[in-house]
Amino acid sequence: MNTTALIRPAWTPATIALMVIGFMVFWPLGLAMLAYIIWGDRLDGFKRDVNRATDGVFAGCRRGANKAHRWGHGPSRTGNVAFDDWRDKELERLAEERRKLDEMLAEFDEYARELRRAKDQEEFDRFMANRKSNPPAPRNGDNGENGGRNGPNLLDD
Repeated sequence: MNTTALIRPAWTPATIALMVIGFMVFWPLGLAMLAYIIWGDRLDGFKRDVNRATDGVFAGCRRGANKAHRWGHGPSRTGNVAFDDWRDKELERLAEERRKLDEMLAEFDEYARELRRAKDQEEFDRFMANRKSNPPAPRNGDNGENGGRNGPNLLDD
């Protein structure tokens, strides 16, 4: 997923503003924006499944339309059998290429997600190692005069 997009499933100023505006205009819009912010990163798989399902439905419609065209109900066939066969083969080849590209996109998205997870894990591990090697300093001069804090109080002036 593109992390530079203005509206992405994350707590960005734009998404928060849209959520607030959505609640002010019509509360289901705000609720939908909140759901997108929280669960939007899971939409990729859902979109892919919906696209496959609708492609299947519309492919069935196209097949039905092609059958209707063969019976003279539309301009799908040109009358030149060789050209029509070539066009059908090319369309099938292009559909196969599209499927391959969609699979490659899904693989790349998964790779990028894994890379981000690995980077986050590395940063977390570095933080924890740094925290273990440099423990917080004990508060020696803490006598409770200024609420348990060291240093001057803002009201001391």
